Amino acid sequence: MDRIDRKIIDVLDRDARVSMALLAKAVGLSKTPVQARVKRLESEGYIRGYRAVIDWSRLGEGHIAFVQVTLSDTRSRALDEFNQASKAINSIEECHMIAGSYDYLLKVRTDDITTYRRVLGETISSLPHVAHTSTFVVMEAVVDT
Repeated sequence: MDRIDRKIIDVLDRDARVSMALLAKAVGLSKTPVQARVKRLESEGYIRGYRAVIDWSRLGEGHIAFVQVTLSDTRSRALDEFNQASKAINSIEECHMIAGSYDYLLKVRTDDITTYRRVLGETISSLPHVAHTSTFVVMEAVVDT
């Protein structure tokens, strides 16, 4: 990966719908070599996909909570069981294994606090090996890229 590849990634990160012509202009190459570089970056896994940025609040799903999860067992099998089960819960938008005083940090999106409370009590707390959770409710997203 060279500086041009990095610039391509930076431009696409800001606007994934940019035309190849504008992308080429932004990085100082012609369209054909930029297209080839984008295809290579995709095939090598640097670019994993493209998506729309949704305003979830307008869709009534603007409640976000971050949940610290501590497991009762952190052996490989327990971690795998937790990982697989967490992937099946639609409300979990992100799940990160953490090195620190807890094991996982979840980003959970629901329509309101009542729904979140139900998801926490009936679903997240029932995931394999969950011993303890701690919730942090988002009051305002200051930076949300």
